[in-house]
Amino acid sequence: MIEWGAGWLGDAYLWVKALHVTFVIFWMAGLFMIPRFLVYWHPVAPGAPESLLWAERCRRLRRIILSPAMVVSWLAGLSLGFHLGWPLWLVAKLLFVIGMTGFHGWTMKMVQRFAAGERPVSEKGLRLANEIPSLVTFAVVVLVIVKPF
Repeated sequence: MIEWGAGWLGDAYLWVKALHVTFVIFWMAGLFMIPRFLVYWHPVAPGAPESLLWAERCRRLRRIILSPAMVVSWLAGLSLGFHLGWPLWLVAKLLFVIGMTGFHGWTMKMVQRFAAGERPVSEKGLRLANEIPSLVTFAVVVLVIVKPF
């Protein structure tokens, strides 16, 4: 297995890895927050002042944390993948990351629909959705640390 210094990133490998881990933490923090925000927003009457506050909170979270962190996570992660030569455990991790990117998109769509006054998902469904980032985080950490294949 290639470690730092030998791949195309050279001695920058550890810096890119640190950048990746940091921005994944930011991204995951946002993905933990958005479904929780939606749970709190769910009972608020559409058009109420509090509803407008929740819409703004979600917009800021997306603009300041979620989307930038996702982009940096992807760029750094792809760089690491090419550096390491895409071992099988990393390909499996990539599949989970694609899933989390889809989850990110789904949460952003829910924010849009809530802002439009719709409530397409129950509070219970949102609470269950809030567990998805935890399960994916566990799976990814096992893949990265244990490297089972």
